[in-house]
Amino acid sequence: MATRPPTSALRDRFAPAPLLLACAMTAGLALLICGVRDDKPPRPSPAQALSAPADPTRPTVRPLPPAAPVRLRIAAIGVNAPLIRVGLDAAGALRTPPRDKPGYAGWYGDGTAPGSAGTAIATGHVDTPTGSPGVFYDLGALTEGATIEISRADRRTAVFAVRAVELYDRNAFPSKKVYGGSGRPELRLITCGGGYTRRTGYLSNVVVYATLTAVT
Repeated sequence: MATRPPTSALRDRFAPAPLLLACAMTAGLALLICGVRDDKPPRPSPAQALSAPADPTRPTVRPLPPAAPVRLRIAAIGVNAPLIRVGLDAAGALRTPPRDKPGYAGWYGDGTAPGSAGTAIATGHVDTPTGSPGVFYDLGALTEGATIEISRADRRTAVFAVRAVELYDRNAFPSKKVYGGSGRPELRLITCGGGYTRRTGYLSNVVVYATLTAVT
């Protein structure tokens, strides 16, 4: 299992991924995955945006050796979800957990393991074809300082603190900003969000930026 952080070439392959992250690239697939809820998931406000890049000179927790993640917990929004490995499809876009498992989150298994040096990526559905909430429905409500815990196969838990939450138009997704990193152990959580139409699905992606702050 590769655990290196994505290279710039791989990040370029990720470029189409925001179109599929929990919502898919085609209109028909978008409707199947994103659901038809009448209410809307929380949107991050400008106050939740990233104010500055992570400072690579700032002291941080020592990175962990690679180990597969098995569960993700975010107490602030009531998430306690199994993590499954996901990869890229034939078009180079990041797959999501199966549509019949909306309560699961997916970890990009060919990238960085959460807690190791580099940027780990996890994705999940915002809602379901029937309109019920998905695992990351409330992701846009997270605020700076919220805790994300990821249990790993080595029986250690990587604890991350949220630095920012941002909303990006899916046609102007900043791949290098999202998938890049400082060399420190970092985490990105990604789902759909923003406006929604039945023809195209969700129009944006919610991205959570978090940094490792403890290991238990």
